Amino acid sequence: MKHVTIKDIARSLCISVSTVSRALTDDKNIRKETREMVVEEAKRLGYKRNPVAMNLKMGRTNTIGVIVPEMHTPYASQVINGIQEVLYKKNQKVMIAESDEKPERELENLKMMEQFMVDGLIVSLCSYRKNIEMYQQLAADGMAIVFFDRIPYGLKMPQVVVDDNVDSYFMVEHLIRLGRKRIVYLQGPDDIYNAYQRGLGYREAMEKFHLFDPSLIEKTGMTFKDGADAIDRLICNKVEFDAVFAFTDTLAIGAQNRLRVLGKRVPEEIFVAGFSGTELSTIVSPQITTMEPPLEEMGRKAAELVMEKINNPEMEDRQVVLKTTMQCRESTGE
Repeated sequence: MKHVTIKDIARSLCISVSTVSRALTDDKNIRKETREMVVEEAKRLGYKRNPVAMNLKMGRTNTIGVIVPEMHTPYASQVINGIQEVLYKKNQKVMIAESDEKPERELENLKMMEQFMVDGLIVSLCSYRKNIEMYQQLAADGMAIVFFDRIPYGLKMPQVVVDDNVDSYFMVEHLIRLGRKRIVYLQGPDDIYNAYQRGLGYREAMEKFHLFDPSLIEKTGMTFKDGADAIDRLICNKVEFDAVFAFTDTLAIGAQNRLRVLGKRVPEEIFVAGFSGTELSTIVSPQITTMEPPLEEMGRKAAELVMEKINNPEMEDRQVVLKTTMQCRESTGE
């Protein structure tokens, strides 16, 4: 469908484009009769103002880009709900892209956002080691960038996170106080910084009670299958364990499903706990104990930070740390 432009109006009335533009923006130097004539012709031709072009003239697109590593689980969608809640009220458009846990696709998304001239970015990283130079370049060029959940280690930019180390420590300590001594940690990929941080919390709790054993740490991927495969490897290697603490609820669900297929009873024989707090943990049986971040609040805070950065580029790059809630459920006998 062809869009009517101010050039079309100018051509129809045999006047200049600049006269049409000034008439449509209520320039006081345009005669009333000319303004009325231009407005009437614009209506007749079906002209509609192009907000993108108008915003660009003002140096903004009123568009915020959001890049998430995956949208297969409700985690990202709940954060996005919080982002949209804030930004829509501020008349901002939201452009969403998924990286599918691939840094190379994340880079493509970044280049697309740059091409569309978004005013700001809200990002959860695939890898805290990759694409850092691109983020630094965009920030140096004046783009407001806020990271949430998965953050770049050592890069000073606004962030919204939970305390992965401390919260994981509390979860593992809770399992120990429930009587578990051989607690497996299903650790996500090394490139994800909060997988590493949750691993530190796990280790600190296990060492405090003199229970740490390196064979209980199983590095794995991010899918349900990865959680199931990790259980198979543990059993194949004859690692004895009485509880599983997983980096995410997705891994915890995959592990729990595999344990049940193998005839292991949850929670009678083995406890299972995760860290994500989406509804996925409540639609399996038994329901899974998890650390629950305030996901929509995370999105709202990220949106507020990016707007602050857009309106005041010199503002301090601060980190907002949100509190999680431990949800105790049947998978740990509660």
